[in-house]
Amino acid sequence: MKKRIPLLVIAAGIFCLLSTASCRNDRVITFRSLLKEMSDPEAITRFPDPGYRLLQFSSHDRLSIHPDSAGWFANNDYTHFVREEFNEGRHEYVMLEADGPGAIVRWWMTFGNVNALNSYIRVYIDNVAEPVIEGMAPALLGEGILAPWPLSSSVSPLTDPQRRGYNLYLPIPFSEKCRITLENDSIVITPERRTPSIYYNIGTRLYEEGTRVESARSESFISDTLAISECASFLLSDGGNGSSVNDEMKRSAEGIFAPGEECAVRVAGQDLAISSITLSLAAPDTAATLKGAVIRLCFDGRITAEVPAGDFFGTGYSYNSYSTRFTATEADGTMSSFRLMPFRDSCTVSIFNETSDSIGIKAEVTLTPYLWDESSMHFGASWRKYADFETAGTLRNGGTGLHSDVNIAELSGRGVYAGDAITIFNTADAWWGEGDEKIYVDGESFPSSFGTGTEDYFGYAWCRPEPFDHPLIAQPAGYGNFHPGMSVNMRYRILDAIPFSESIKADIEMWHWVKTTVSFSLTSFYYLSPQP
Repeated sequence: MKKRIPLLVIAAGIFCLLSTASCRNDRVITFRSLLKEMSDPEAITRFPDPGYRLLQFSSHDRLSIHPDSAGWFANNDYTHFVREEFNEGRHEYVMLEADGPGAIVRWWMTFGNVNALNSYIRVYIDNVAEPVIEGMAPALLGEGILAPWPLSSSVSPLTDPQRRGYNLYLPIPFSEKCRITLENDSIVITPERRTPSIYYNIGTRLYEEGTRVESARSESFISDTLAISECASFLLSDGGNGSSVNDEMKRSAEGIFAPGEECAVRVAGQDLAISSITLSLAAPDTAATLKGAVIRLCFDGRITAEVPAGDFFGTGYSYNSYSTRFTATEADGTMSSFRLMPFRDSCTVSIFNETSDSIGIKAEVTLTPYLWDESSMHFGASWRKYADFETAGTLRNGGTGLHSDVNIAELSGRGVYAGDAITIFNTADAWWGEGDEKIYVDGESFPSSFGTGTEDYFGYAWCRPEPFDHPLIAQPAGYGNFHPGMSVNMRYRILDAIPFSESIKADIEMWHWVKTTVSFSLTSFYYLSPQP
C-alpha cells in the first residue's frame, strides 16, 4: 500500500529548497568576504560554492603554443603582454584583461634591471575610467603600500631588491571586468628583442555566471584596514593549534620502532577534524630517516597520503628551521603540519619505518570540532620521485636543449588543488629551475596556469639561494640553486587554490642549464571529495 505524503510536508520541502537557492543567490562576494575566506581554515576543506575557475595571466613566452610545437620549452618568459593601448596619451601594456564576475587573488612580479623596476601599474575595474589602484609596481606588490606583510611581501629580504620576487595576496574583486596595465617608457618590443625584462604571474578567479560580486573601489583598501589586519594576523598564526588546546582533543603515540614497524595514532568519532600533526624523529642518520619515515594518512577507511616525512613537512633531508601557515620545522627537528583535515567518523595517522635502522618516533595529533557535510573533502598528498634524472641542458652549454615536462600530480574526481613542494639535489654549478609550471584542469588542451620559471612559481626570483619563509611560500634551503647541494621550495594556496570537477594534471618543466644528473621529488597537497 502506498503512503501519501501530506501536502504540508511537500510545501515545506519546496520552501526549504527555494530558501536554500535564494540564500545562495543572495550571497555576495566582496573584498571583505574574500579576506574572511582567506582567514577561515574550513573554507578550503569544502568544495567552492559559488564555483570558480582559476586562470593565470603571465608573461610566458608566446612561442609555447602546443606540446608538439618547437617553442613548447621557449624560455623568453618576460615582457609579453595581452596587447598595447593608449590612454590619455599614455602608452600602456595590458597584462591582464578578464570579464567578470571574478577576483585577482595572487600577483607575483620580478624585474630584470633598474629600468624594469620603473614600471607603473594601473588596475581598472568594470567600466570606470580611473584606476582603483595605481603606483610603482614594486611598492604596490611587495612594499606594504596596499597591505601589511605577509599580504604584501618581497623575498628573500636577504636579496638585493632587484632580485626579489614581489608577492601580493590582497584580493581585488570585480563584478564585470578587470584590466591591469603597465607603463614603462623603457620598453622596446621588436621581433628581435624585448627589453627590459619584466616578469609577472597573476592568478584570477573567474566565478560561474550569475555570481554576485561587489567590485573593489579605491576606498576599500582604506576603510577595511581592520579586516586586512585580521587576515594578516591569521596568516601569521598556526590557526589556534597552541598549547591551550584541551588535552582531551589530543592523541599521541611514541616509542622505538624497528624497520618495518608502524607508529600509529587512531581516532574514532564524528564532527571532528585534525587541526595539527607534530612529529619528532630520533635516529643516527638524519637524511635516511627523513627519507624513510613515511607519513600515511587514512580518512574514513581510505588512504589519502603516503609521503616521506622530509617532503611532507617541507624540510627536505636535513632539519631546516622555517615556518609557514601550514607547516613548520623547529631548530630541534620538531616538524608540524597545521592543515585542517576533516573526516566523517575515523582517521589514522601512521609513520612507517622504511629505513634499515630503528627510529625513535613521537607523534601528536590535535583535533578540533568540524561539521561534515556534502561539500566536505578529505585532505590528500601525492609524491613523485625522480631519481638520477638526466637533464637536457642547453645547446650553448653542450646539452641537447630537449627539455621535458615532469608530473607533479594527476588526480581524478572533484577537489581543490592546495599547493606543492620540491626537494632537489643539484649536481652542477648551474641553475636547475628554469622550468615553467603547466596546470591542466578538467581536460584542458592548453594549461590554464602557464608560468615563467620554477622560482617564480614558488614566489621568489632569479634563482636566488638565500633562505626565506612566509605563510604561503618558503625556501628553507637554497644552497643547491647554483651549486651541488639540496634546495627545498614550497608553495601553499588559499584564495588561489584550483578547483576541478573531473580531473587536474600539474606538470613542471625540468629545465636545467647544463646536461647533468639530478635527483628530486615533488609533493602535491589537495582536498578530494570522497568517492562512492
